[in-house]
Amino acid sequence: MMVGPNYRVGKKIGSGNFGELRLGKNLYNNEDVAIKLEPAESRAPQLYLEYRFYQLLGTQVGVPKVHTFGTCGKYNALVLELLGPCLEDLFDMCNRKFSLKTVCMVGIQLITRLEYVHSKHIIYRDIKPENFLVGRRSLHGDSTVHIIDFGLSKEYIDPETGNHIPYREHKSLTGTARYMSINTHLGKEQSRRDDLEALGHMLIYFLRSRGDSSPSLPWQGLKADNLKQRYKMIGDTKINTPIDVLCEGFPTEIGTYLRYCRTLDFFQLPDYEYLRHLFWDIFEREGYKDDGVYDWTKVPSKASSSSAPRSSGTTGVPPRATPAAQAAASPASPEQAKAPATAPPAMPRQQPPPADDEPCCGCFGGGKRR
Repeated sequence: MMVGPNYRVGKKIGSGNFGELRLGKNLYNNEDVAIKLEPAESRAPQLYLEYRFYQLLGTQVGVPKVHTFGTCGKYNALVLELLGPCLEDLFDMCNRKFSLKTVCMVGIQLITRLEYVHSKHIIYRDIKPENFLVGRRSLHGDSTVHIIDFGLSKEYIDPETGNHIPYREHKSLTGTARYMSINTHLGKEQSRRDDLEALGHMLIYFLRSRGDSSPSLPWQGLKADNLKQRYKMIGDTKINTPIDVLCEGFPTEIGTYLRYCRTLDFFQLPDYEYLRHLFWDIFEREGYKDDGVYDWTKVPSKASSSSAPRSSGTTGVPPRATPAAQAAASPASPEQAKAPATAPPAMPRQQPPPADDEPCCGCFGGGKRR
């Protein structure tokens, strides 16, 4: 099978609600690629919408390249840059334990990724470890974390009026229950604040792990008669778990991060630099070095025995800079900027996730973006 004249479709390497993920080859330059396939007659097609978001995002560090969108027999096809493993797989590789240093560096990178996505008037709405992939070790890219899979994303600025979407309630759940914000559980329309709160839940998930398969978050593994009831139990547990209890034993900045995100207004522009500085404060107080070494970079690669030496400052973590330099380097806020461009990939996990990790969209499983 082919996508256009250049891309040959290879073996299946993953699957998800959208369809299949396959390995591919660019016959023009012999480059390996990832190809997402979706049945052309799907009742809720998402690939073209995802392609459109990638076009809006353009070329940026941590956003994968998109090569083309087309058809392949009875399928729609999205051809993307082939990346390395996701954070959940890396977590498993590290015996389900990330160091504080690694969590801080991942947090700083992903705040920057979300700031960029938000600057393009997009909210992500599906924070989970499976949606963040590092680059391929063979290309020395495994210190850069990429954000992938925009199938549940949504524009929060109306492209015609330039206005923020209105605040609404009684919305159906969209995202992954384990990590989604409290306001999402309460049926409130999502905005930038919800992406950042969900990121906080994911980072705490990494920090609280005891290095085994036992639940690390208080709302994991809850038993219920049906999915709707389980989601309500997860939301209630999040509401009733004090931040100080959730973050007990961790630097105070972790609780400060989550507290800040939960107090943001629906329309409010988050202070991304303040949030990054919380993690930099931990980083510097603990005496960590920005040396590009994450927990997974210490683990021998199964795919390759060779690894290039890493030089200082190659972590993919934005270094601290003067306020002027930070302002020049940061993407413009959604209120300031409207800009399009090109970019992404995806490698869903092949094993079914636990119940509280199942993505939910629409009425507990529908495929609509609302």
